[in-house]
Amino acid sequence: MSFSQDVKDELAVQLSAARHCRLAELSAMLAFGGQVDRTGSAVSLRYQTESTAVARKYFTLIKKTFNINMDISIRTSIHMKGNRTYILIIRDAAHIKRILDATKLSIAEAGKGSKANLKELGKPSQLVVQNACCKRTFIRGAFLSSGSMSNPKKAYHFEIVVSNEEKAKQLQEIIQNFSIDAKIITRKKNYVIYIKEGSQIVDILNVMEAHVALMNLENVRILKEMRNQVNRQVNCEAANISKTVAAATKQIDDIIYIRDTIGFSDLAEGLEEIARLRIQHPEASLKELGTMLTPPIGKSGVNHRLRKLSMIADHIREHKEENNHDNETNSN
Repeated sequence: MSFSQDVKDELAVQLSAARHCRLAELSAMLAFGGQVDRTGSAVSLRYQTESTAVARKYFTLIKKTFNINMDISIRTSIHMKGNRTYILIIRDAAHIKRILDATKLSIAEAGKGSKANLKELGKPSQLVVQNACCKRTFIRGAFLSSGSMSNPKKAYHFEIVVSNEEKAKQLQEIIQNFSIDAKIITRKKNYVIYIKEGSQIVDILNVMEAHVALMNLENVRILKEMRNQVNRQVNCEAANISKTVAAATKQIDDIIYIRDTIGFSDLAEGLEEIARLRIQHPEASLKELGTMLTPPIGKSGVNHRLRKLSMIADHIREHKEENNHDNETNSN
């Protein structure tokens, strides 16, 4: 089962005690997943979903709020690995009017490419989302009808797909009331309200009261952050080791160059001692080299002496290059 379906299963079992909150949730579910079918003189209100939990939630909301029964049909797709589609239909015109009036919904004009007898429901009235609690359940209903989430182990992505711009902007505004930065993009003929920031997805789950999914997401975020922190630390330590090895190699090259050109006899006593120790212990750190000296000195003292040896090596190289240049000039 997907993470998205886990969230819907959790939200589907929640039923608000307040009638106005149930109406707000129903209003969103119908606005984003309902249709009115007018065939001749007959009229029906259809709600369609591929989720058993969502179908059960819609049925319960209608039954608890209006005490209305409905027909339920199930279609199995042979092209989608036997996926089931649940179609819940109310056929009584008086019942349909009661529901649409209570949820403040009207029948929209048929969109392009839609069947002439099937019409979407229009944008819900702001009257159904006046209270903060109703805004929460409205978002929940919208997600149940046409929302989805990526598995947070792979990516952070939350979205609700809407058929027209007017509905999309209304839903975006309701989500933004909770200080969540929801954005809108177009995808084919639809409008998608989406959230990609992990902490903001945590917030929207909290708004919808999906607390189990919220904790699961937080656990994934913590593990990801720990893994990233360890990777950063390892990379930093690897970089430091590379710098230390490069510096030690340069120091040893300089010391060997001094030994092979002028020897150590003319070096100051402290420089000669550190030069011999550096060659004898190429893997030792500056701090370790300092403890081997008599008397011991600190890391900065060792570094100072090694820098002086490098300066001496560079001076010898420069002097040798000048002599070679002078010899070439004289020979010419």
